[in-house]
Amino acid sequence: MWNIIVTGFTSLFTDISSEMIYPIISLYLLALGAGPALIGFIEGIAESTASLVKVFSGALSDKINKRKPLAILGYSFSPIGKFFMWAANSWAFVFTGRTLDRFGKGIRTAPRDAIIAESGKEEKRGSSFGLHRAMDTMGAIIGVVMAIFILEHFGLDKGMHTAQHMQSYLPAFKIIILLSLIPAVIGVGVLFLVRETGTGKPIAKSLSFHWSKLDRRLKAFLIVTLIFTLGNSSNQFLLLRAKNIGFSVEGVLFLYLAYNVIYALIAWPAGRLSDRIGRKTLIVAGYLIYALVYMGFAMSTSDAMIWGLFGVYGVYIAFTEGVEKALVADIAPKDLKATLIGLHATLVGIGLFPASLLAGVIWDVLGPQYTFYFGGVMGLIAAAGMLIVL
Repeated sequence: MWNIIVTGFTSLFTDISSEMIYPIISLYLLALGAGPALIGFIEGIAESTASLVKVFSGALSDKINKRKPLAILGYSFSPIGKFFMWAANSWAFVFTGRTLDRFGKGIRTAPRDAIIAESGKEEKRGSSFGLHRAMDTMGAIIGVVMAIFILEHFGLDKGMHTAQHMQSYLPAFKIIILLSLIPAVIGVGVLFLVRETGTGKPIAKSLSFHWSKLDRRLKAFLIVTLIFTLGNSSNQFLLLRAKNIGFSVEGVLFLYLAYNVIYALIAWPAGRLSDRIGRKTLIVAGYLIYALVYMGFAMSTSDAMIWGLFGVYGVYIAFTEGVEKALVADIAPKDLKATLIGLHATLVGIGLFPASLLAGVIWDVLGPQYTFYFGGVMGLIAAAGMLIVL
């Protein structure tokens, strides 16, 4: 339990930092002159390029049989990336900062998740990941509230939505990013308290594994996850949709706050429930919820409905994110646990580039509603796939 709490607090502080920034990234880029297609390109490249690191980081962690050093190294990239974003005077600096930050996430994710998987009882693995996700999301709530407070302090005109007006938010955006460096550094420091779960005795094997020798269910699960990810573009498009419908900058942040509150409240109970009724039920339910939410974003122009959709979106992520990691840890061979957790994260990341780029292009060419219709259909296909393969 000690390691789960420590990694939880590390994620809490890191997410305070990250989520102060995340809901304003698309707005920050708009203020710097970027459009939806370019935002999709930046988000897709940043997430996918960094995600390629995850499987290699997991494999390296398994090879050297140590988790802690790689986790600390990965978290150290968080403040570095945010410094570049603060210094930005064009979208290129934001792209560099996002890529560095996500590169660090690529390094840290698999070793950290292996620590969580190895630190609790196997029959309570869903609960362990659920508690970690709940603490992580509590950090997100605090981060978004802090960002809202700073924006409110500036007293900017909330009734205007022009591109020129967005530029008036640049000083506020930069202060938010600068202050986010503080919890990012604290998060790295907290992780030094974690207890190593690896033996430290190197395993005599290469950084590879044989796909053909993996459990059939695991292979099928990873393939369906990749298919789902192709329709699961960056959350930045949800925030852009809210802005497109008419929400102010502060309104967009409040929507994102609502999503995180629901996520935080449900993540731990959802993980515990998956220990009792199985991972499959929650994952399939989560994908179906995702499909319905995206269809809702495609059709809705009502403020009230958008509020509800952001809340229900928090249910989807609580049902899937930690539960999927627990499922991979359940099925993976012991000596490949971090490798396969990393592979799962890598496949998700690989899918994010075409998903986000395609979402941006569809938005520009056909209109925002078609971006969400496409995502909804892919969610339905993935739910059906999970019913078949698990």
